[in-house]
Order: sequence, then structure tokens, then C-alpha cells
Amino acid sequence: MDIVCIGGGPAGLTFALLMKQRQPAHRVRVVERNRPYDTFGWGVVFSDATLENLRRCEPALTADIESAFNHWDDIELHIHGRVQRSGGHGFIGIGRKKLLNLLQARCEALGVELVFEHEAQSDADFPDADLIVASDGVNSRVRARHAEVFRPDIVTRPNRFIWLGTTKLYDAFTFLFEKTEHGWFAAHIYQFDDKTSTFIVECPEAVWRAHGLDAADPDASIAFCERVFEAHLQGARLMSNARHLRGSAWLNFQRVACERWSLHNGHAPVVLMGDAVHTAHFAIGSGTKLAIEDAIELAGLLAPMDVAEPAVAPPADLPALLERYQAVRQVDVLRLQNAAWNAMEWFEVCGQRYCDTLEPEQFMYSLLTRSQRISHENLRLRDAAWLDGYERWFEARARAQVGLQADPAERAAAPPPPSTARRAVPPMFTPFRLRGLTLHNRVVVSPMAQYKCVDGVPGAWHQMHLGARAVGGAGLVMAEMTCPSPEGRISPGCPGLWNDTQRDAWARIVDFVHQESRAAIGIQLGHAGPKGSTRVGWEGGDDPLESGNWPLVAASAVAYRPGVGAVPAELDRAGMLAITDDFVAAARRAAEAGFDWLELHAAHGYLLSAFLSPLTNRRGDAYGGSLDHRLRWPLEVFEALRSVWPQERPMSVRISAHDWVPGGLTPDDAVHIARAFGQAGVDLVDCSSGQVHIDQKPVYGRLYQTPFADRIRNEAGVPTMAVGAITDGDQVNGILAAGRADLCAVARPHLTNPAWTLTEAARMGYTGLQWPAPYRAGKPQIEALFQRERAAGGGAR
Repeated sequence: MDIVCIGGGPAGLTFALLMKQRQPAHRVRVVERNRPYDTFGWGVVFSDATLENLRRCEPALTADIESAFNHWDDIELHIHGRVQRSGGHGFIGIGRKKLLNLLQARCEALGVELVFEHEAQSDADFPDADLIVASDGVNSRVRARHAEVFRPDIVTRPNRFIWLGTTKLYDAFTFLFEKTEHGWFAAHIYQFDDKTSTFIVECPEAVWRAHGLDAADPDASIAFCERVFEAHLQGARLMSNARHLRGSAWLNFQRVACERWSLHNGHAPVVLMGDAVHTAHFAIGSGTKLAIEDAIELAGLLAPMDVAEPAVAPPADLPALLERYQAVRQVDVLRLQNAAWNAMEWFEVCGQRYCDTLEPEQFMYSLLTRSQRISHENLRLRDAAWLDGYERWFEARARAQVGLQADPAERAAAPPPPSTARRAVPPMFTPFRLRGLTLHNRVVVSPMAQYKCVDGVPGAWHQMHLGARAVGGAGLVMAEMTCPSPEGRISPGCPGLWNDTQRDAWARIVDFVHQESRAAIGIQLGHAGPKGSTRVGWEGGDDPLESGNWPLVAASAVAYRPGVGAVPAELDRAGMLAITDDFVAAARRAAEAGFDWLELHAAHGYLLSAFLSPLTNRRGDAYGGSLDHRLRWPLEVFEALRSVWPQERPMSVRISAHDWVPGGLTPDDAVHIARAFGQAGVDLVDCSSGQVHIDQKPVYGRLYQTPFADRIRNEAGVPTMAVGAITDGDQVNGILAAGRADLCAVARPHLTNPAWTLTEAARMGYTGLQWPAPYRAGKPQIEALFQRERAAGGGAR
């Protein structure tokens, strides 16, 4: 088989040598535009797993690579003049030039033809080849020539970075953060041989331009970076080996993802590999890993190691094998690209979101978990001592926030020996205070519609539902959306607070929660607006009632389900004032019933949400148009409620932080909305999304709404509650510990298990959570069961 690899990077060289090694009769060429043994860039990083994959194929080459590796376990952070350090992270680095030189030497020893200083214009340059591997990098000419088939999605990211080196040696993967008069600069540093470290400097585009770096040549850029990081370099110089770049040496990262990886060009199959088909941001250092593992996978399919004498001729099913290569590799690539995307976005926003808001301890936690691949308990496996210290720091901060003294062990000059030290309290079980209310932990039972009321009156079902979850360990249980008028209901089964009978029924439930648990109980007030007069959830949900409908109102005459639901009437000023009065009366009754917390529902396309979204608010008066105008009435309602709600009790607002429809509310808008409510006196923003427009296309996934809570908390400066696809205590601890939210609302897991909070405490080995007296006999049993699971390896997550 005649194989041509266009591009002499790690992907092309590794594939070439593996194919030649397995079948010496193959003619294998690597066509590279640069000179022999010449390369650019500094060090590269990849994982132990990649090395083991290569070892199975090429043990001698792997040994040579290992001998040139620099290995380190620690990550070190420098910010605000302080240093944080954590171990157990296991990186390996090697000079890019050294790696390529080893691969080139192995290719030559096997008889691979290395063709240097040849600029391949396209795959059409090799009409006689049986297989063309396009490993020609992020700016692949082959990919561009066949873009209509490969269908690449190329996204240019906003941050600028420059890839430098230094003779200063670092014994940890080091991150430096320095603030200038225009903003923050970050440096990613790792040693890759006994003389040199990679030194990547990154900053936002606006900061880069403000410093005039868009007009700076490489020497001026290097001198600037030396000044910014002068205190850390301690006299060492920065160096560039990218003098071949014209103009500025600063680059933008390009995320590449191709829909198809292979095609037939009329003469031969062409397959993409490495950066030509996918890229992963350097924030998690996986580009070289992906390239080498691409090569290993494709070589394994074309010339399996368990076949003693691989065929010389091209396989008859070569196109199918290339499809298989894509199918297998795409899974791992997508996983790493998603993690790299998360890490990349973290660095893009850390200057405006975290550097000035999080203390160094919490900033370090956020940095370590930025990719969302490393969970709270995974950090414990990596560095238990560091995480224990961090949990104690988090607990001390939480206790101070609620006015409690630190534990004596934490006040001692030296910590007690491990045999006597109590376990640190996991973040989810630390207290949290708003106004005069202290929650004993940070787990919230999300408000979930039950559709079990008659004439708006909650009964035995609601006492069971809310009471069971209160005694099940949660810090706060939230009653479902409760309506201020009969016309404000979603369905006939929804609860209300428009009369005293309903108030008294709620009071019995509140009394039960207060008497039988440590939980606080809150109520969510909302008006269904254009989404009202529908069937209960299990009988059709958004479908209108067959009979007994009531008139609907909204910001504008826009039906939620055009052609299915009724068209609401546009609410006039008199109607707005009347509904505001209904809300105020309901809030008074909620206070009389004894609720500890009041939430105003301004999400999910209900009445107040319909005013906020431009998709549903098409008014031409003072309550429509700009976002500030659309906010007017929701803020009026909130302020009216705040004026009658007891000052010592907190109020929150639930918003849809993203409409998931073009032209709708965006996360940028959500920050603006949160600031406005914060200025009006809201204590917390409950960050949901969607359900505003029938054409929504949410991007679902694990913790998919948590980024909204994170952004609002750290940019708008308002406490937040994260909600949505949060399923276990490990996730809750990670969200809280990273400062992404202050509380976590857990919904569906509480439907499955009312004692979810108690269960998660036992699962993670935390025994300090108080159980209800009648249930205490079950506590040691479940704790022992989970202890056995952890001992057997089944409890680690």
C-alpha cells in the first residue's frame, strides 16, 4: 500500500512509523514543509494513558520518549501575592522538538520516506497514493479544499495568547495571574526538559489591545510579558522560537470539529488526523494526546497487531474502516473537547468573573475543577490533605458568615493529629444565612408542581410531600408555584393564596415542618399568565382544559402554543395594578402562614417572565421595548412584595437565564436582570432557563444550568441558587466549593428519594448530619452499607 501523510507533526509521524513497522512492504511517505529536525513551539503535555497505548505498539520508542520526559504531580497557583499548591495531578511533558526528533528518527530507522521542505498544496498532489492522511494541522489545506464534505465547524476564540519559553525551571505545573491597569494576564508554565520551561501568556482581546500589543512585534511583546511577570521570572528571560510568524506573535485559539473525517477524492481515500480534524485548547493540554491516539487507532484498524502478516494491498473495506475510525475516536475526542472547552472558557472569563471576587483558596479550587472532569471526590483521591484543608477553610468561612465561631480544632495553633481530628464538613452541609434566616445546610428541595389541590387548597398530599423531604435532611423545602388568584393558576390542581382557607391549610404544613425537622420552608408565588388554564401535568400538561377555562392575560397577545392554546389578552395598566395587589395580598397571607422564605416566580414563560422576554413582550408602551422597560413591572411587583414581606425573612426571584431561542433572553441579559433585582433588594437569584417559547432548543446535560448561577453570582454580585440536572452530593459539593452558587436546588432525585440529603451524607461518609429521632435506627445501617461500598471501590465517584 502506498501511504502519504501530509504534515510531519505527532499524528503523521506516529501513523507512518506504525504502518511501516507492521508491514515493511508498504511505501510510507511523510511530506513536511519545514526543514529536517526543525520545529517550532516549546513543550507538549500528554497523559500516562497515551504513553501506555503507545507502549503496546512501540515499546522501544516509548522507552526513548520516557527517558526524555519531565514528570510532575503538583499544580501551583500564584495570585494576589499568595501561593496555593495541590498534588496528585500527574502530568508528563516533553519538548515538542525532542518528541518530533524521536519520531523522525524512528521513521528513518523503519524506512519511512521523510520528505522535508515540500509544501503540499493538496491531496491532489498524490494521484497514485492508496491512502492520504491529512495531518496538516489546524489550518489544513486538505480540509479547506473539501470543506463541503468534511463540514468543519471552526470557532475562533476571543482570548489572545503567545507561546514562549524560559530558562527558569518550575517544579510544578504553575499558573500565574497578574493584574495590570487594563486587566488580567495569565501564564501557563511547565518544565519540559532540564533547561527549559514552556511559558504561555494569555489575556482577553480588549486587554491585549488596550496595551497596544496588536501593534507590537515579537520582541516588544516578549519585553512586555517580562515586565508583567517580572516578580516571578526573577531575572530569567522569555524566549520565542516562532520568528517565522509575520507581524504579531499573539494568536487566537481555533476550535476545530469536523462532521466527517474521511472521503474519496476520485483517486484515493483521504482521512483527516490530529489538529486537522479536531483541536483541544492548551488549558488541559490534550492536543498531542489526541493526535497520537488518532494514529494508534487508525493503524490498529488497518494493520491489527494480532494479525501476524498484515496485507500489503489496500484493504477491500478501506472506506468502512475509515468510518469505523471516526466512530471510535469521536467519542473520546468529544469528551476531551468538551472538557477543553470548559477549561478554555474558564480562562476567557476568569479576569472579569473570578480573579477579583474569589479568595485565593476558592480560586484554586475553581482552577482545579475548571474542565468539569475533576469532581470534588476526585480531588480527594488526588490530594486528600489539600481537600481536607480546603473543606475546613470553606466551613470556617460559612460559620463566620452565619455568626458561628470556628470549631476549636480549627482555632488551634496546630491541627490535631489525624487520629483525633474530626472530618471536615462537606460544603453542602455547611450553614448559610440570608437576612435573619440561617439554613442548616445548602440543599434545597426545588419547587415541583404536584397538581393535587382542590380550589387552591393544599391538603394531606402536600403535607406528606413537603414534610417527608423536610425530615429527609434538606436545609430548605420550597412549595410549588402558588397563585395569587384563581385566574393565575396553571391548572385546576394548583395551589393558591387568595383566601384565608388556603392560608390556614398552608399554616398546618408549615407548622409540621417547623416542629418535626430542622428545615426552613419557603413558598413560590407566581401567576401563570399565557400558560394558564391547562390540564394537570400527567393528563396533557400544556394542553388547554376541555371545559371550564378561564381568560388568560400576558404582556402581549402572544399564545404559548399558537393554534392550540388560547390567545391571551394584553394586560393593561389597570390589570397590572390589580394583579400587583393580588400578589401583595398573597404575600401577606404567606407571612401569616409562617413561611420562612418567599420566592417570586419570573421564569418559564409565566406572566412576569412574559414581560421580561422580547419573544413574548411586544408592547409599545413604557413596559415594552428595551430590557430596562421590560423589567419595570416585574420590579414593581417585587418591590411591592418586599415592602410587606417581613424584613428579617429573605426573598428570591426565579428567572429564565436563557430562552434558548434566537432573539430571546441571553445569559448577558440574565446578568443585567439579576443586577436590577439585586438593586431592588433581592437576596438571591434562582437560576433556571427556558420554557418561555415553544421553539426553544435547550442544550441539556449534567449541571447544564449551573453556568448561569455561576455567572450571575460572580459578575452581578448576587447570591444564587443552582438548579437543573444536579443528581448527587458530589456535584453539589463541587458547585458550592467552586463558588459557582450558594445553594443547590435538587428536584427529581427528591421525587425518587425524599431522604436524598440523608442518603448522600451517608454515601460520602459524613456522619454529622442529624437524623429525625424515629429514623435514627436506620442511620448506622446505611452508613455501614456505604462504608463497605467505598472499601470495595464502589463508593468513589
